[in-house]
Amino acid sequence: MTQLTMQDLNANQIRWCEGCGNFGIINGVKKLILDLELDPKNVANISGIGCSSRAPHYINTYGINSIHGRAIPIATGLKLARPDIDIIIHSGDGDAASIGGNHLLHGVNKNINVVFIMYDNGLYSLTKSQTSPTTPRGHKTNTSPYGSLLDPLNIMQLVLGMGGSFVASTADWMPAHLLETLKKAHAHKGFSFVHVWQRCPHFFPDYVEHSRLDAFSFLTHEQGISVPEKYQGQTQIIDHQPSNLGAAFQYAHEEQPYLGLFYQNEAKLVYDEQVNSQTRDAQALNLEDVINGYAI
Repeated sequence: MTQLTMQDLNANQIRWCEGCGNFGIINGVKKLILDLELDPKNVANISGIGCSSRAPHYINTYGINSIHGRAIPIATGLKLARPDIDIIIHSGDGDAASIGGNHLLHGVNKNINVVFIMYDNGLYSLTKSQTSPTTPRGHKTNTSPYGSLLDPLNIMQLVLGMGGSFVASTADWMPAHLLETLKKAHAHKGFSFVHVWQRCPHFFPDYVEHSRLDAFSFLTHEQGISVPEKYQGQTQIIDHQPSNLGAAFQYAHEEQPYLGLFYQNEAKLVYDEQVNSQTRDAQALNLEDVINGYAI
């Protein structure tokens, strides 16, 4: 395969607001493809509906911009049919945790072998600022003009509680940390949940304090994700063993947000591998006998 460049992976004119964090995220995905020398013909980017779900249009691989909240079952079907393909799912906080919440639950539980990126900007932005599951209490939107009445959903605790085998968090404005997180997620065999704090300067400029070096703490470990040099000595950095589920819950629960690899369980069985193994070993049945079995 000819060596690719970032230019080779560009596709279609991008239609996101100036300064949107989505640019940094898809650049991270493109760098992942280049650094790991993945063949774009063997990569599928799959999404639901939302600003982030335009991503498959902007990356020169195979892609499906699918139904709202339904990217996971579509990705599951593709992975079962083509286990050789690398699948990256792009989903916003609303697409993943609201209408797609049920599919997220089963995707995590089945542990299908995909990378799932949740773009979290705290809003439904494609519909011009509506309250999403991660919108902070009190924040005013078009659908909550007097302020959101609910505490935001703690997505990290939720995925940990559902039995996630790989749970990490990063940020769109930290390219090195984002890329290392994606590489770690890609190397993991199973459902790799990558939460990304994402800037939305047009509709929610105050959602993340990206200019403050101490706004986020970091989890790091020799088996985890390294801390960018500019943040070292500027904020809290904790040595966290990714196999420690109890500590992962503790850090997910704290008010100060953490970035890094919260949890990894490499022993959890992978659904698509089990199904394909079962299919390979299955004995062919006589169709007439199968039909006659339903006779009354």
